[in-house]
Amino acid sequence: MTSSEHLTTVGADYDAMAQAYTAFAGEAFAGRPLNHVLVEAFAGLVRQAGGGPVADVGCGPGHVTRYLQDRGVDAFGVDLSPQLVALAREASPGIRFDVGDMGALDVTSGSLAGVLANYSLIHTPPDVLPATLAELSRVLAPGGYLLAAFPALDAAGATAEPWDHKVSPAWRYSLDHVIGLLRQTGVHEVAHMVIAPGEDQVRGFPQAHLLGRKTDDTDRTDRTDRTDRTDR
Repeated sequence: MTSSEHLTTVGADYDAMAQAYTAFAGEAFAGRPLNHVLVEAFAGLVRQAGGGPVADVGCGPGHVTRYLQDRGVDAFGVDLSPQLVALAREASPGIRFDVGDMGALDVTSGSLAGVLANYSLIHTPPDVLPATLAELSRVLAPGGYLLAAFPALDAAGATAEPWDHKVSPAWRYSLDHVIGLLRQTGVHEVAHMVIAPGEDQVRGFPQAHLLGRKTDDTDRTDRTDRTDRTDR
């Protein structure tokens, strides 16, 4: 299956399950306080840095986009599924929601204060993941924040594994693998949280929440200078 065919499949799968998925996603996010921890931190860091537009990519029915808006973040949502976007617009008429691909965003380079990918990387095939992360980095302004949450793979030496998602083909990824790919795009880890496998009563997967920051030239220079001074 080509990348284009995969995107078409994912969008169509979510269109077919839009109503049921909307009910599930909202309840799952609201009912699991640990899922909010780094979202709260992300919102606070974006505000502290001066604010600006934030993209919730793979936003689904827009529940997390609305959560960010309620916390003073200028968030908008993007999703492959026209049906989910329609439901998001209906539930939150004051918020912008667009149909689009997180791997090819209609957003100016370096224009966003933040990007949130809340369990939306799971439908990105392993061979496409590096380019998708590079696209999320592209739209971030220097100093902007990226938060990604995904079921983690903790098998030694493994980077990706498919799993039986109920809606569409999905993969879980090694946290270290995602950190490494982001670092190559200029997004460096700020913090991460891993929820223990026992908290996932359906599949027993650890859940990774990874917060990164887009490095600018000044940051890189400062780090190099500090390293040089330390090494002398």
